[in-house]
Amino acid sequence: MRRELAASTLAVGALLGAALLGASVGAARAKEKAAVIDANDSTYRLFQLLDSSRAGKLTGFYLIADVYKDPKDPNEELQHILRAEYDKDRGYARLSLYVRSVGKIAPEQMRTYTAKDFYEFGLADQEKYMKTEPGALGRPGDIYLRAEGDRPLATAPITDEVRKAYEIYLTQHLLPALQKK
Repeated sequence: MRRELAASTLAVGALLGAALLGASVGAARAKEKAAVIDANDSTYRLFQLLDSSRAGKLTGFYLIADVYKDPKDPNEELQHILRAEYDKDRGYARLSLYVRSVGKIAPEQMRTYTAKDFYEFGLADQEKYMKTEPGALGRPGDIYLRAEGDRPLATAPITDEVRKAYEIYLTQHLLPALQKK
């Protein structure tokens, strides 16, 4: 009888211990998922702006961005053209930011063509950033694609340089353009 009582007490203790362990692991995971996002984070600000002013949707938004030196010919200047799409209901890659390049745009061309026209002149995407959640680029669920030479977009590592370019596209180009409209 004592052996049965000891065995049942041991079994109840083991079940209780397993239940407590499971509860503590679940609580630890909940803390991981609930990471605090800085209200000044550019992706967070963009998501908030689009959720409040555009009902959480943005399709086919084109804009002309920065001028930069052609890495192959430093005497030539090129210009980035961006296309942004956002859908807050998407579970993955809520934000997609596409980057193309064209020759530096002259003022008379600006009067004749739209940002979408320039984007289409670019022929192929050079880069694509995909964000699911706010926070610094490189969090789980983020993807960065880059085209090397004439090759199509392929997964590329997210470096500090890539993070910086993403932040510039958002803070200096995309956010100001969306806030104007």
